[in-house]
Amino acid sequence: MTHSTSDYDVVVIGASMSGAATATLLLRENPGLRLLIVEKSAEFSRRVGESTIEVSAYFMGRVLGLTQYINENHLVKQGLRFWFANEQVKNLSEASELGGRYQVRLPSYQLDRATFDEEVLRRACLAGADLSRPATVTDVELSSGAAQTITLKEGDGTRTIRARWVVDASGVAALLARKNGWLVQNSDHPIAAAWARWKGVKDWDSQELGEKYREWAGAVYGIRGTATNHVVGDGWWSWWIPLRGGDVSVGLVFDQRLVDWPQEGRVGDRLKEFLMQHPVGREMLADAEFDEGDVHWRKNLSYYSTTLAGDGFVLVGDAAAFLDPFYSPGMDWIAFTSTSAAELISAERGGEPIAARIARHDRVYGASHRSWFEAVYRDKYEYLGEFDLMSLALIMDLGFYYLGIASQPYKLGAKALLVPPFSELVSRPFYHLIRTYNRRFAQIARRRRRLGILGRKNRGRRCLIAGFTLKPTDVGLILRALGRWLWLELAEGWRSWADLVPQAIAVARVSDPPRAAVPSPRRG
Repeated sequence: MTHSTSDYDVVVIGASMSGAATATLLLRENPGLRLLIVEKSAEFSRRVGESTIEVSAYFMGRVLGLTQYINENHLVKQGLRFWFANEQVKNLSEASELGGRYQVRLPSYQLDRATFDEEVLRRACLAGADLSRPATVTDVELSSGAAQTITLKEGDGTRTIRARWVVDASGVAALLARKNGWLVQNSDHPIAAAWARWKGVKDWDSQELGEKYREWAGAVYGIRGTATNHVVGDGWWSWWIPLRGGDVSVGLVFDQRLVDWPQEGRVGDRLKEFLMQHPVGREMLADAEFDEGDVHWRKNLSYYSTTLAGDGFVLVGDAAAFLDPFYSPGMDWIAFTSTSAAELISAERGGEPIAARIARHDRVYGASHRSWFEAVYRDKYEYLGEFDLMSLALIMDLGFYYLGIASQPYKLGAKALLVPPFSELVSRPFYHLIRTYNRRFAQIARRRRRLGILGRKNRGRRCLIAGFTLKPTDVGLILRALGRWLWLELAEGWRSWADLVPQAIAVARVSDPPRAAVPSPRRG
């Protein structure tokens, strides 16, 4: 065993997208910066997180300069598409469909993360980063305002590194959060997932399906196959993401409170059996086979770190928090946290006071993550399988995302990535509105489940959206959806409000403290 010591300005733990992107931004703003990236794997394997949305697409294309590379090596994504069913649906054409009618207006992508992350890392190294790979971080000793000490295992030897800053981009390993006791599982959102890579999945735009279901094929003018397709049910959803070369990433995510996941057999077999209970899954996976070496299972996906930055360290990407793969917010989170981490470190190197900056970063990003959960994701799995409720939620969720979040980088440039969602006062009314309609839809779905009437509108219906443009006219889509929500409340929703009254009375009675006995007044 050999032991050596070296000094750097910044050590980045983890070389995938979040780490390599942060390194690139730091090297761009700080010429001559001594930066080391430490990566435990000899080469990246395929991983989830293939689907990007508009903010992360802006970050990858216009900030990191990867547009040409992505267009040549990956797929342009055609938005989101959902497929609903009930016991009356027998085949693909009878399933209710939610998605776009045309091609998308703003860029987003379907990425093979293994090759994509290697390219981002390659460019970071060309920009001046040193790379230690494969190497394992065995210890990190933090020292506020001073040099941090990082111990690596490289081959048969160890190496001690001193650096002013440590960037934790270790992903779900969440090295600093776990080591320092900051990691908290989100028990309010107990989701689990199983996923695999598949060959032989049918092409949504194939001549075979077009001939078999002519009316179904002609209903959409855009491309269904390169969208992120979602086959959904009560308490669960699945992603179907095409990758360049023909493989398809198919995974299932479910609320462990609502879905009984089968316990016997191989994970891949259980996943296929589960999805083929849905008529759309049965159609698409009929001849498909999963790669036995690329099957994964994980419980309790959602977590966060209670500390996100200090004077000498900052957490980015999944090392800081992971919310939910639904709507693919993870790559947006990378764009925001990596940009802010690079700005924070650059400010300190420029001699600026950073105590207030660190406190703000910790407060703002923690609040942003929690607000995203409370507004969009809490109890959403209650109504994921309901065509009418999800149609309203999707239009409003995407509408507010486009107008309030995705539009900002296009209007303000990369500096907009320093302001995470729901972090400014102007956004709070929208936060409350989004949280309100999502809670209401969950409550309506609970009532339907209790009455055994879930999925009544899941057969033979289509909600095909013209698309969002970032223009003020997009408000019309949101207003019409708000009007449909009001009608839903008048037609059905008020019944769920009535259901809450006896529940509230029962809770109040249980929670009332016992009163002390008061003696009756005596006469005479």
